[in-house]
Amino acid sequence: MKITANKFVAVTYDLNVGEGEERELMERATAETPLKFIFGTGAMLPAFEDALKGLEVGDKFNFSITPADAYGEYVEEHVLDLPKNIFEVDGKFDSEMIKEGNTVPMMDSNGNRMNGSVLEIKEDVVVMDFNHPLAGETLHFNGEVIDVHEPTAEEIAALTAPAGGCGCGCGCDDCGSGCSDHGHEEGCGCGH
Repeated sequence: MKITANKFVAVTYDLNVGEGEERELMERATAETPLKFIFGTGAMLPAFEDALKGLEVGDKFNFSITPADAYGEYVEEHVLDLPKNIFEVDGKFDSEMIKEGNTVPMMDSNGNRMNGSVLEIKEDVVVMDFNHPLAGETLHFNGEVIDVHEPTAEEIAALTAPAGGCGCGCGCDDCGSGCSDHGHEEGCGCGH
């Protein structure tokens, strides 16, 4: 069976970023923890799906996606100094959550959710980076298609849950195998 619209797809891959000898392994999907998704539902980058379209189980792939077709260029204006007091809980700065290197879920004034990485904590501001962690990177995928089939109702429910997790109320009957931490931007919420 070929990868086409609305098929369940599972792939293994290594994702490297950078150029030439400077490439760095960013993510690996193994046979034990493959990337699972329903093809053509908007869960994956369009360029990623375009590169897989028409492949079958056992087919290997090796392709690159430029920043323009991935997560865009790195934009300096997306690095902001935010007042430290907005990170207070009960009048005290949240030093457990707000520390250098942590990624924190935030919301803008229009109610849009976004993740920000804490770059630095200064005396009265927190320097946050709202660029995607892979902004400005060319993505190099090298992998194999390990499954293609008509999805079950459970797979559709688990893999089309809203970003942020299924919360075990969206059709993940056992919460152990029905949810994958791949395919959801913020994880499935089932403890994975």
